[in-house]
Amino acid sequence: MTDIHEFAGRTLSSTNSVLGEGPTYDPDTNTIWWFNILGKELHELNLSTEEKKVHALPVMASVLARIDAKRQLLATEQGLFVRDIESGGLTFYAALENDRPENRSNDGRMHPSGSLWISTMSKRAETQAGAIYHVARGKVTKLFGGITIPNSICFSPDGSVGYFTDTHLSRLMRVMVDRETGLPTGEPIVLVDSMEEDGGIDGSVVDADGYIWNARWGAGTVDRYSPDGLRIARYKVPAAQPSCPAFIGPDADRLAVTTAWEGLDDAARANQPDAGALLELGVSVRGVFDAAYIL
Repeated sequence: MTDIHEFAGRTLSSTNSVLGEGPTYDPDTNTIWWFNILGKELHELNLSTEEKKVHALPVMASVLARIDAKRQLLATEQGLFVRDIESGGLTFYAALENDRPENRSNDGRMHPSGSLWISTMSKRAETQAGAIYHVARGKVTKLFGGITIPNSICFSPDGSVGYFTDTHLSRLMRVMVDRETGLPTGEPIVLVDSMEEDGGIDGSVVDADGYIWNARWGAGTVDRYSPDGLRIARYKVPAAQPSCPAFIGPDADRLAVTTAWEGLDDAARANQPDAGALLELGVSVRGVFDAAYIL
C-alpha cells in the first residue's frame, strides 16, 4: 500500500524555469545548482547566505558534476565542457553526438566510481532518438540506444546497481553495474512498469538505504520505491511537472526537486504559481552526495 502525503515543504527559489532540471548539491559550499534547459541558464543558490545567481549559458545544458573546488563538468547540446566556477568560462572536454545537432543532453548522474552516465534526446522528442552514455576520463561509451526521453539515471549507494527510464514508456529499468568502472555488467530488466498510470517516471535519486526517490512528471508527485520496485510512499508537490530530485544540506538529509512550466497554458500556470520553481519536499531523508567527476 502506498502512503500519500500532502505537500509539507517550501519554495527554495521562486525563479520560474521553463524546464527546471539537473539539480545537484555541492557540500563544500552548501550550494544547489540546477538548470533551466530551454532558457539556457545555470542557477545557483547558496543555502547558507540564501544568495541566488542565474548564469546565462551559450548553449542548452542539463547536467552538472563537481570536479573540484574550481571546476565543474557540464553536459550540453554541443558536448561536454569544463566550467570554471569563478569566471563561468567553458572549455570543451569531449564530444557527444557531434553528428546529431537535432539532439541535446538530458538526464545524467555521477556513478560512485567517478564516472558519469549522461543521456541525450531529440529536441523535438522524436521517438527512440536518444541514448545513454558512460563518460570516464574523457572516454565516451554508448550504453543504451533507442530511447525517446531518457531519465531517472541513478545508482545504488555501493554502485552495483544502475537505474534509468524512458519517460515515454514510464518503465524504470534496473541493470547490474561494475562498482569500479560504472560500466554495466548485465542486461537491463524492468523494475517498475507504470505505463497505465497518470504522468511518467522522470528524474530519480537513491538514498543511503537503497530506496529510489522519483519525480513523476505530469502527476505532481515524488514517489519513493523500495529496491525491489514497490512504491511505498507518494509525496504531493504544488507543480504538475516535477522533473528531478536532489539530496541537499550538509548532512544530505533534505530533498529538493526541480519543476517546469513547459507546455502549460496561461490558465494552468495561473493555477500553479510554483510551476518552474525549485521546491524542498519537507521530508527527512538519509541521502547520498553525488561523487565528483575524475578528469
